Amino acid sequence: MGPGDLSRALAALPVKKDPRLLVGSETFDDAGVFLVSDDIALVQTVDFFAPIVDDPFDFGQVAAANALSDVYAMGGQPLTALNIVAFPTSQLPLDVLSAILAGGQEKVHEAGALVVGGHTVIDNELKYGLAVTGRAHPKFLLTNAGAKAGDQIVLTKPIGNGILATAGKRGQLGPDAERVMLEAMKTLNGGASRAALAVGSRCATDITGFGLLGHLSHIARASNVSLRLNLAAVPILPGVRQAVRAGFVTDGAKRNAEYLKDLVRWSNASEEDRAILTDPQTSGGLAVCVKPEQATTFLSRVAGSTIIGEVIDRGEVAIEVQ
Repeated sequence: MGPGDLSRALAALPVKKDPRLLVGSETFDDAGVFLVSDDIALVQTVDFFAPIVDDPFDFGQVAAANALSDVYAMGGQPLTALNIVAFPTSQLPLDVLSAILAGGQEKVHEAGALVVGGHTVIDNELKYGLAVTGRAHPKFLLTNAGAKAGDQIVLTKPIGNGILATAGKRGQLGPDAERVMLEAMKTLNGGASRAALAVGSRCATDITGFGLLGHLSHIARASNVSLRLNLAAVPILPGVRQAVRAGFVTDGAKRNAEYLKDLVRWSNASEEDRAILTDPQTSGGLAVCVKPEQATTFLSRVAGSTIIGEVIDRGEVAIEVQ
């Protein structure tokens, strides 16, 4: 579902205030955060989706990394996970399900967490994901509301995997491009999260279904700032531009672009650029807002991270793309 539709659906719900709820849905953060004690907060999230890669073990790993990422984006450490499965038992052998679950479990264990159960339903379309519970210190959270003017915006993974996955579904993705895409999607965001906390950041989000610009717009709104993005600095996966030129633009990107039409000011950006910056991601990197004097330290701690822009005082639009 696109961010516009989701916003309208949530707007109809009453908001229950509770001082223990440190982060709810109002700021479009990546997970909910609930205060347990002075030094412990629970972080809760859920993510599931249909396959975007053919190999079931790879799919399980990517889905798990994607679900775990929401906890990392809040500055948390995953503790437990529950599998969520919709499986077409009349169409696929159970070996496929076993491979998916094995891939997911391996990635959860890599995160230092445990799979403690789950729930399955029979469905015509395969879907898999996890509900993840983590812990964080309530005074050291990463949220959409923590950005300050002057912060540098650092992106920890290249974007474009939604476009590449679409090309792959149609048999138009080369093995080298697929390998690089999978490697990025399987990489946990735990190291980037810990680095963000270590340099004193209080603002991060992971780049997933709303695309780079969609998630950055949530930071702008929650922090009451604007963001200036350097288009040339945004890292892009190999093969993405060729895939866009071949017509592999997702419907999700179009929904994201519609939501952002009044929130972004573009300067010298092509339609190709716009498709990439609004492309829905799966298990994308973190966008972290870091004080300028800490940016070099963060970059040295997180391989492949790149400064893509800066936080500025609130202006006429949420994001300026230059």
